[in-house]
Amino acid sequence: MAAGMGSRYGGLKQMDGLGPSGETIIDYSIYDAVHAGFGKVVYIVREYFREQFEQTVKEKYSHVLCPDGERLQFEFVTQELDRIPARFTLNPERQKPWGTAHAVLMARDVIHEPFVVINGDDFYGRDSFRIAGQWCREHENSENVYAIVGFELDHTLSESGGVSRGICHYDEAQHLTDVVEHHNVQFDSDGVLRGENSVTGEKVELRSKDLCSMNMWCFTPDYFAKSAKIFESFLEQNINELKKEYYIPYAIDCIIKSGEGKCDVLSTASQWFGVTFKEDRPGVVAKFKALADEGLYPTPLYK
Repeated sequence: MAAGMGSRYGGLKQMDGLGPSGETIIDYSIYDAVHAGFGKVVYIVREYFREQFEQTVKEKYSHVLCPDGERLQFEFVTQELDRIPARFTLNPERQKPWGTAHAVLMARDVIHEPFVVINGDDFYGRDSFRIAGQWCREHENSENVYAIVGFELDHTLSESGGVSRGICHYDEAQHLTDVVEHHNVQFDSDGVLRGENSVTGEKVELRSKDLCSMNMWCFTPDYFAKSAKIFESFLEQNINELKKEYYIPYAIDCIIKSGEGKCDVLSTASQWFGVTFKEDRPGVVAKFKALADEGLYPTPLYK
C-alpha cells in the first residue's frame, strides 16, 4: 500500500531514498519478498503520482529475476475517494481516504492467488517475509483462513516517544480474536512498558513480547468478496462521515465475529522500523547503513 500522501512526513516518502545508495523502504521490502519466493508486486497508489511512480519502478526492477528464473511481475492500481459502489454518492466535502481495507479492495481484479499486504513506508525484515511466504504456499487452495504477522512489541517502538500499536489477542489455537489499539506505548521512567487502551481509556502494563499488528496480513483471494460486502455495510452507516475509514482490522473482526473465517496469528522476531515524521528520517538512514555495513544487504540493492 503506497497511496498515502505523506502529509505528516512532508512529501512522497514512498520515493524517498533512505538506503546507502538511495534505496527506498519499498526497495528493501521487494528484495526480501523476492528472496522469500514472491513473484508479483501490486502497487496501490494515487492517480496523481501513478505515472511517475510506475516509470521509476520499471526502470529499477525490470531486470529482477525471481528464484524460479522468471522476471518479477508488476501491477499498478489506484485508490481514489470515488472508487465506491455505484449505489452510493460520495460526499463532496470528504477529503480523507477510505482506509487500508478499501485500498486492498482496489487490487481485486489483479490478484488471484494468496497474497501479502504491507505498508509501503515500513521496513518489516526478511524473517517476516519468509514466514508470510511459507503461509501463502501452504494455503494456495484454502478459503476462509487468513493470517496476521505479529511483531514483538519491543521491536516496534520509537526512540522519538510514544506510539500507537494494535495488540493482538488470540486463543490457544493461535487464532486471532481481536486487535486492541493502544496509544502512547513506551517505556515509562520506571522501566515498565505501558500504553493507553483505546477501548477502556486506561493506562495498562504491556509485555515486551506481546504481538502487535504492523499491517502485515496474509490473505487468500476469497477475502475480496467478503471485504467488499463488509465495505457496503460500512458505507451504509458512514457514507456521510468525513473522517471514518474502513480499516483491515475492522474487516477481519467482522469476518471472525460472523464465523465466516478465521485468522492465524504468526510471529516474527524481525525488527520493524519506519518513517511517519520527517524527524524519523535520520534514524532510518542510519539503520539501513548499519544493515549494509553488516553485510545483510548489498548496496546498491539492484544493479
